Amino acid sequence: MAAASLLSAAPVDQISARNFERLARYIYDYSGIKMPSSKRTMLEGRLRRRLRHTGHATFDDYCDHLFDGGLDGGETVFLIDAVTTNKTDFFREPRHFDFMTERVLPEYLAVGKRRIRAWSAACSTGAEPYTMAMVMQRFADEHGGPDFHILGTDLSTEVLETALRGVYANEMLAPVPAEMRRWVMPARDSRRREARIHPSLRAKLSLARLNLMDDSYAVGEPFDLIMCRNVLIYFDKPTQGRVLKRLCDRLKRGGFLFIGHSESITGIDLPLTTVANTVFRKT
Repeated sequence: MAAASLLSAAPVDQISARNFERLARYIYDYSGIKMPSSKRTMLEGRLRRRLRHTGHATFDDYCDHLFDGGLDGGETVFLIDAVTTNKTDFFREPRHFDFMTERVLPEYLAVGKRRIRAWSAACSTGAEPYTMAMVMQRFADEHGGPDFHILGTDLSTEVLETALRGVYANEMLAPVPAEMRRWVMPARDSRRREARIHPSLRAKLSLARLNLMDDSYAVGEPFDLIMCRNVLIYFDKPTQGRVLKRLCDRLKRGGFLFIGHSESITGIDLPLTTVANTVFRKT
C-alpha cells in the first residue's frame, strides 16, 4: 500500500498555449467561430477523439501534423466537425413558423407563386429544414400550393449525414404537432425509440456542405426565404456583417430572412426592413 501511494497518475496531455493560439486562429479564419481561452478545455476534450483516430500520442504531435500538411490532407473537415456546436430542435423558436403560416405563405399564394425556393443556411442535423418542410407541406395540402424545395447547408459533414438519414430520437421529435405527425414514421421496433421523416418530405430537401465564410455562396438562383438562425451569435460583428450581406445577395427582392431571437442586425447596413421580431424583408 505504501509503495502504491508513491505512484503518481500519468499526466493528462493538454494543448500548449502556442498550439491553442494556432488552432484558435485557424478555426476563426476558416469558420468565423471564436475560440477564446475559456474554451481551451472544451477544445481538448473534443479533439481527443481525433488524436486517437489519427494515431497521435499528444496534442503537440497532432498540431505538428495539422499545420505541416494535415490541413491540405483533409483534416480540416474533421477539425471543424469537432469544434462546431450543433444545438437544434424541431419547431425551435415557433413564432417564426407561425409567421410563415400566417404571413409568408398566404402572401406568396395570393400573388400566384407556384413554387417557393427556401434555404436553411445552418441546418445542423436537419430539424430546421424538416420543420420548414412540414409547415410548407401542410399549407400546400390545405390551400393547393405553392409547391416548394428547401436547400439545407452546414459546415459540418457529420450533422449533414444525420440530416440525410432523417432519423431522430423520439424525444427530439416531441415538439412536432399532432397535425404534422403524419410525416414522422416510428420505428417498427418500439425499443429503438426513434422515428424517421417520411420519404415524401425528405424528397423536398437537398443537402450540401457550405462554409458561410466563403466569399460567395454557390447555391444557385436567389431564394424566396432564408433561415440563418442561431449561428451569427458565434461570429464577431464584422463577420456577422459580411455573412449577412452575402445572404442578402442570395435573397430575392421581397424575400424573407429569418435570424435567431438572440441575434440582431443593428448597426449593419443591409437592404432589409423589419417585418416581425427577427424577420426581415429585402427591399
